[in-house]
Amino acid sequence: MSKVAVVTGASRGIGKEICEKLADKGHHAVAVARSEQPLSKLAGSYPNISAIPTDLTDQRDVDKLIKLLEKDFDNIDILINNAGILINKSFEELTLEDWRSQIESNLISAVHITKKMLPLFNDPAHIVNISSMGGFQGSAKFPGLAAYSVSKGALSILTECLSVEFSEKNIKTNALCLGAVQTEMFEEAFPGLEAPVNVTEMGDYISDFALEGSTFFNGKILPVALEDPE
Repeated sequence: MSKVAVVTGASRGIGKEICEKLADKGHHAVAVARSEQPLSKLAGSYPNISAIPTDLTDQRDVDKLIKLLEKDFDNIDILINNAGILINKSFEELTLEDWRSQIESNLISAVHITKKMLPLFNDPAHIVNISSMGGFQGSAKFPGLAAYSVSKGALSILTECLSVEFSEKNIKTNALCLGAVQTEMFEEAFPGLEAPVNVTEMGDYISDFALEGSTFFNGKILPVALEDPE
């Protein structure tokens, strides 16, 4: 049976690949991101991908997104919270504004869209939060990524909390803590290094997990890494 999945951060990288893989598998992906042009190009390539340009840090923009989802779809089966930014600065250089921006983009935006979408979720439904090995307790940590890692760690804890709160609604919530993937974000954090996994491989894995993972997992923080970047 075809499912409807909302994917944030879908204009490039892993988010874009997730949408393409879901579409290839016969499902409908709703691509959400700030950048209108790449979203339109993505939707133009697949009849079963819709594009809704949205700034997830803008409450009015999110309200418009919810209204469009209500108009176009009876229910949503999957939400993949993939949107986020990476600020690469030492702790000493990070300003309070940097911290607020990092947490707003990587945590609060996921909180907001998840809350707004609650009335739209199907029974059952699956929320997949894309976290990072930087936010996985006990993993290697790297200079310059304190704000990013903290925001992703908070997203992981949110996952555990929501899995309990949503249990009676039959909404499963899991987090995937990604290791090194060859994305623009990885290249910014680790210039000159080559990751062992490319975005196509990771997009395929995440799309499969979003479709089937809730059968076996709920409230789990799952590392998805061959190794920490070194």
